[in-house]
Amino acid sequence: MGSTEDAARSVFGERADFYVTSPIHTEAAVLDRVVELAQPEPGWRVLDIGTGAGHTALAVAPHVAEVVAQDLTPEMLDRARALAARRGAVNVRFVEGDVHHLDFSDGAFDLVTCRRAAHHFADIERALQEICRVLRRGGRVVIDDRSVPPDPGADAALNRLDVLHDRSHVREYSAGEWVEMLAGAEFTVESVQTYTRHRPLTAFTDGVDEATADEIHALVGGFSAELRRALDVREVDGQLHVDHWFVMAAAVRPG
Repeated sequence: MGSTEDAARSVFGERADFYVTSPIHTEAAVLDRVVELAQPEPGWRVLDIGTGAGHTALAVAPHVAEVVAQDLTPEMLDRARALAARRGAVNVRFVEGDVHHLDFSDGAFDLVTCRRAAHHFADIERALQEICRVLRRGGRVVIDDRSVPPDPGADAALNRLDVLHDRSHVREYSAGEWVEMLAGAEFTVESVQTYTRHRPLTAFTDGVDEATADEIHALVGGFSAELRRALDVREVDGQLHVDHWFVMAAAVRPG
């Protein structure tokens, strides 16, 4: 497991500045939907796992008493602390930590959020068990993450593209897999929704070396006509674009 976490620290340490202003990570409509599904209350204590540059933690913070924002990568936490200071957020505390070994007592939180991080978890079942443990009974979890459609070819292609883009990538899961995994961790699933964003291929090639970028272009260039349709591969304004799938899930630890 350690090699995956080490890779994440390395990748996100190098790319930390990008995530402060990344359009896909700062998208207001998605952050608003996370808050809506979270149903936060003023007295709540919240844990935001894989906080990155802190966007989700800062979106939830005005609605609750305290947010503990956790991430593996010190550089990301530095950017998140700076962003929180600029926004005057005084009820957010940033800590370094690993989702597989949460350093919190049982039932310590009313809400756990996790946005765009779960596809990096080396052991997703262990991670969900830990999230369930630190939630009080009746507490909520909201997860927003990269996903895949229920098509084996598209699933394999998107996961391969993300491995090439980011060596710390483990797996993106379909909506159906999320339902099964959350239920397996003893959550009551309230909703699972998917959405897509049609993004330029540079979303995969930015930040990688020339050989890897060439491999990404070759992979997409070799897609079958069926796979190109499934992922809506086409040129937009002179740039090749491909669909990115996302899933947003809300669940409750039974009382």
